[in-house]
Formats: sequence, C-alpha cells, structure tokens
Amino acid sequence: MEFISINNAIKQKKGEVKIRGWIYRIRKLKDKIFIVLRDSSDILQCIVKKSDLIKKADKLLIESSLEIQGSIYPEKRAPTNYELEVDKINIIQIAEDFPIDKDQTPEFLLDKRHLWLRSRKMTSILKIRSTILFALHKSLRKKDFIEIEAPCFNKTTSEGGSDTFEVNYFGKKAYLTQSWQFYAENIINSIEKAYTIAPSFRAEKSRTPRHLTEFWHCEVEGAWINLENMIKIAEDCVIDSIKEVIKENEKELEILNVKISKLNKIKSPFPRITYKKAIEKLQKTGHKIKYGDDFKSDEERDLAKYYKGNFVIVTNYPLKILKFYHGEDAKNPKTGMNFNILAPFIGEIIDGSQREPDLKKIKQRLKESKIDLKDSDWYLDSRRYGSVPHSGFGLGTERLIQWICGLETIKDAIPFPRTPTRLSP
Repeated sequence: MEFISINNAIKQKKGEVKIRGWIYRIRKLKDKIFIVLRDSSDILQCIVKKSDLIKKADKLLIESSLEIQGSIYPEKRAPTNYELEVDKINIIQIAEDFPIDKDQTPEFLLDKRHLWLRSRKMTSILKIRSTILFALHKSLRKKDFIEIEAPCFNKTTSEGGSDTFEVNYFGKKAYLTQSWQFYAENIINSIEKAYTIAPSFRAEKSRTPRHLTEFWHCEVEGAWINLENMIKIAEDCVIDSIKEVIKENEKELEILNVKISKLNKIKSPFPRITYKKAIEKLQKTGHKIKYGDDFKSDEERDLAKYYKGNFVIVTNYPLKILKFYHGEDAKNPKTGMNFNILAPFIGEIIDGSQREPDLKKIKQRLKESKIDLKDSDWYLDSRRYGSVPHSGFGLGTERLIQWICGLETIKDAIPFPRTPTRLSP
C-alpha cells in the first residue's frame, strides 16, 4: 500500500489507508490514545486502541514524526469529521518538548518562526501566498509580458539614499536594490512588455504593521502603454489574484476565518478619486493634512474605508511630491500622470505612473530637485535613444497577501520577515 495525503485519505471516506506526518495534538487516556496527525494537506484524528501500540505511542510528544496505517471512517466529533483506527505505527523520530504552546507573545513566535510555520495558520498563509504569486505571473503572461530579472546589487540608488542598504562590494560601495524600474525602462526598448517578481530592500525604520525591510515586489513596465491601460493591468493583477485564491484556497480561507463575501466585494474598475478631492475628504473628517502633503498610513487606510470594502484608486498627485520620472498631466498641470491603489485597512498596495518620456523635462526636474544621477546616468539612455511613451507600476505582494488573508501584521505574509529589529531566524 502506498502512502497518500491526509486530504486524499479523507476524500476516500472509508477503508484502509496509509498516511504519514507529524503529531499536531496528542491526548493520552488509560485505554486509548488520540493522535491528531498533520501533513501539508490537512489534519486527521487517529485513535490507538491496541495495547502494544498504546505502549509504543505513550512516549510520543507533539511534532514527533510517524507513519500510520489503519482504517478511516466518518466521525462527526473528530476535528475534520473523520477518524482513523490505527493498526500499525512506525515512529520516524520522537520529538523533544515542543517550545510553542497556546499562549505565546507575537515576538516569541517570531523568534521561533522556523517552528511556528508548522501551525495551521501559517501553513494556510504560505499556500495562499503561493497562489497569489502564481496568479500574478499568469495575469501578466496572458497579456504577453515577459519576465526579466535585474541585479540585487546596484552601484547607486533609485528611490533615495536614506532608505538604502549600503554593502561592501569587494571594497566598493554598493546598494541593495530598491526597485527594478531603472533597468526596466531600458529593457522595454528591447522586449516592450516586461515584469519581475523579486525582492526589493528598503532601509525604512518604520515599525508599522505594513512595513518590511525586505519584500517581494511585482514590478511591471510597458512600452506604448498609457496610464489608463496600465491602471487596467494593475486592476487585473489584483482581481485575478483574488479569483485564484477563491478557486484554490477555500480550506485555507476557512482556517484563517476569511469570508469569501469579503473577497467577492472587490470589483473592477475600482472607484477613483483625485489627490485633491482625497485631501478635501480627509480634511472634512478631521485629518490635519493639507494639499502638497503625502498621505500617511492612517490617512490611506481611512480613505479606503469610504468605498465599502472595495479598493480605491487615487490619481494626480502634485508633481512636486513625485519622482522626477513621473509624467505631467497636460490636462491637470502641475499634477502627475500617476496612480496609487489603496486597499481597505491596509492602504497603498500599488504605486504606478505614466513615465516622462522627454529627456529635457527630466533633466530640468533633476536640476530643480538637486539630484545628480552620477553612476545612474545610464538610466537616461532610455530617453536618449528612441524614447517612447511608457508606463509601469510596483505592487507590494505582501500587502496584497496581508489584505486577502486578513492579517493584523504584514510580518505574517512572508515566511521569514525582515524588519529594523529582526534579522533572524
């Protein structure tokens, strides 16, 4: 008899099965022992009644690894409505006392993250994370985008010096990448439509529930694509990810207590509001913000609340608070051809724009901002040699995962989070 997953054993409903996994829970009585066994697919209650097997199982502790053979049958009192009566046990390893019990602080669970990943909560999040990343790949590839990688070590920065990680690169200064964008804006003159899903690094000392120093960045850039079409591509990335999770992860959503109705509320096109009107709305509700200020986390979250659980798009930020490569909106001078997509309770998950194609305008804005590209001057070759209209965006995958999974902190959206205070495990 071959081993099958616990999920497939439950689907079999009755008869002889052979499973293997780790002890999730164990309860020892005088005449029987209940073992809840887990594998990556589910959990199953196993009952040990034979005296020789009870003696064998009595020394087992949580997270011991086993191979079990026996008969499965329906049992409404069992955690997953099925129970297995054990005929054979093969002990692979008897675990030591497991350091995690029911009442532990979030920091302790982060210290023991390598073990906490075994919990049903974290296992469910990891599966949903995988679904979302795959959905992003599919969403973009069906639109003929090509995946292209860029280096993680850069000679200069792209987003700002104060938020970069400086490293010693064989005696030279280098920086961990903040974004793939500078490379992408040159790459599209070759393949036209490019994307990547790769780590980005931001040395921000933020200790909020939505910031990481290392995160997975889905970045998209396309030649001949205007702002409206790029917004549609960004919306599709979100919608396609949600649809795929609903299709593939019903069980995991149930474990995380996420209601499908919450996910079904998200409809495209997303409602839109200009930056100016967003400021006015926030001012009316008591926020001390003025035109020209960038949104803080709580302002983004509160703004998203007004749209009944749907995502919202904010456009036309003042050009003076945008990067030098953002295009100017000819219909709304001094505002950018840019957009941010905000998620309820999370805030910004996507930042995008139509890029400025004119080299003279970019140089003028660099001068006004007192920015010297120095070793990044090669970036401007994208404007010197055949510049074309183009757009792009960056999506923080962990923020999307955080919203879909209903997580209180973004640290649970990635297997091993990195923050200003956490470098291990």
